[in-house]
Amino acid sequence: MSAAPHGILLVDKAAERTSHDVVARVRWLLGTKKVGHAGTLDPMATGLLVLGVGQGTRLLTYLVGLGKTYQATIRLGRATTTDDREGEVLGEQIDATGLDDARIAQQLEELRGDIAQVPSAVSAIKIDGKRAYARVRAGEDVQLEARPVRVSRFEVTARREDGEHLDLDAVIDCSSGTYVRALARDLGTALEVGGHLTALRRTAVGPFDVEGAAHVPARGEGDDVELPLHGLGEIAAQVLGSIMVDEAQAAALGTGQRIEAAEGATAAPRGGELAARGAGEEPPIAALDADGRLVAILEREGARWRPVMVVPADARC
Repeated sequence: MSAAPHGILLVDKAAERTSHDVVARVRWLLGTKKVGHAGTLDPMATGLLVLGVGQGTRLLTYLVGLGKTYQATIRLGRATTTDDREGEVLGEQIDATGLDDARIAQQLEELRGDIAQVPSAVSAIKIDGKRAYARVRAGEDVQLEARPVRVSRFEVTARREDGEHLDLDAVIDCSSGTYVRALARDLGTALEVGGHLTALRRTAVGPFDVEGAAHVPARGEGDDVELPLHGLGEIAAQVLGSIMVDEAQAAALGTGQRIEAAEGATAAPRGGELAARGAGEEPPIAALDADGRLVAILEREGARWRPVMVVPADARC
C-alpha cells in the first residue's frame, strides 16, 4: 500500500467547472479523501486554486487570508442580478461608449484602498446558516451588510467598444474576501451606466502564481496525469517565514512541548506574510527540520515557541 499523500497542490482551474468538482477529481486522482481548498472560484472564473492534501489541509488555515490578484473584464452599460454575465439583465441598456478615461479613472480611485464593500447577493456568505445565493434562488430579497476590504490595485489595461457596451480589462490586487463582481457593479453604478463582470481569472494567491499550476483533467479526460505536490515546509516558509530546529527540538515539538525562542527566524517574503492578530503580537512561524520539512507551526509565548499545529513525523514534507 502506497503512503498517503501530503502537501499543497496549485491548480489552474478551467472555466465552467466548480471548485468542488476540482476537489472531488483530485481526491479520485490521488486516492485520498483528505483534500480541501483555500478559497473557491465561481464556475465562470479560471485560474489559481490552492488545495491542501493530507496534512496540507491543516495548513490551509494559514493560506485562506492571503491577498489575491485577478485579471477581469468589466462590461459597462448594463447591470445584472448576479453582477456577472450569468445573471438576468436589470433595467435598460445604457450607451456607455461615451465615457472618457478621465471619468473612469476618477471612479476607479474611489474603489481603491480600504473600502466598505457590499458583497454580491448571490455570494456564498451565510445568513442564518443558509447561503445567500440559495436564498436568492428561493425568491428572497437578500440584503447583505457592507464589509471592510482592501483594493490595493484596480487598474484598467484596455478598453473596447461592443455596440453600446464598453468593455474594460482590468488588473486587481485585493484582500481576501473582496468580490470582483461587486467592484464591477459598483463601478457601473458610480458611472451611472450599470456594470457587470464578463470574465475573471485569478493569477495569484499571496506569493503563489498561476504560472506552472497543474491542470486537473475533468472526468472522462483521462486519469493518467501527474499532480505535483509542494512540500508543506516549502509553502509554510513562503507564507509564514521559518526557523530551523534540530532533532531534539523537533522531537519535543512533536509531543506538544515548547522550545526556547532563539534568534534566526526568517521573515516571510513580501506578499506572503500574515499580519499579527493583535497589537504587539507576532504572527505564527514555521519550524523546519534540517531537510526543510515542516515540523510544526509555532506561536511566540514569551521567551518560548508554542506549537499550535504539529505534523506527524511520517507525514512531514
